[in-house]
Amino acid sequence: MGTVDSLAGHLPIKNWRIDDQPRQKLIIKGTDTLSDAELLALLLNTGHKHKSALLLAQEILSKSSNNLQELGKLSVNQLKKLRGIGEAKAARIVAAMELARRRQAGFMLSKKTIRNGQEAALYFKPILGDCAYERVHVLYLNFANKVIRDCCVSKGGISSAPADVRIILKEALELGATSLILCHNHPSGNLSPSQADILFTQKVVRAAALLDILVLDHIIVSEAGYYSMNEEGMMDEGKKQPAPQSRLIRENDSPLGFSGVRMAIA
Repeated sequence: MGTVDSLAGHLPIKNWRIDDQPRQKLIIKGTDTLSDAELLALLLNTGHKHKSALLLAQEILSKSSNNLQELGKLSVNQLKKLRGIGEAKAARIVAAMELARRRQAGFMLSKKTIRNGQEAALYFKPILGDCAYERVHVLYLNFANKVIRDCCVSKGGISSAPADVRIILKEALELGATSLILCHNHPSGNLSPSQADILFTQKVVRAAALLDILVLDHIIVSEAGYYSMNEEGMMDEGKKQPAPQSRLIRENDSPLGFSGVRMAIA
């Protein structure tokens, strides 16, 4: 009998050998034995005309450069442009990608405490790293740096997402937060902060200080990694600002934790 790929366009999946059928393969052998295309085929459930779900899944992945990060960027309308993908199939794919993002973000949130820029970036990157437009989020913390809530305070276009400082601080007061972390994404992939990013951060820092609320960091994320204004010494207006250096997300802790920021402010 031929391989799964050679059968994909000729026989319905239900007519394949049990060991070759993605669903049965998952049940019998486990998820790690399935390829990305086979997992996607399970989401699609059915194919199109003389095209099996697996072959359709392979075509979708090919259109995404066989990169799940690229697939995660596609909207329902973009997916519907692919032959064989209707609204229901497109919605299932988008929902699965969003669940994956939330699972990763939930892992960081379950830690409850954010100690440095590294951990803040690990929390935000699944949410914002592959977003096609700019969004500004605020992570509200108590005095022990334990997470109270993550709020999206602004959604913008490809290059900007203006946020209202009053909304940010109103939420902080209502939640009883003593500190916060700003974060936004750069869809372009360039992690260096713009002058507008720097001025916005300084504006929030000054306004928050009047309410005894500490701004611990402003994180910029993209698929490439992250940039931490705290790590680069840019949270203090009185300090000379170094040349921007973006950082990849690492396994080890960031060089500067937030406890040092609190001590410096105190």
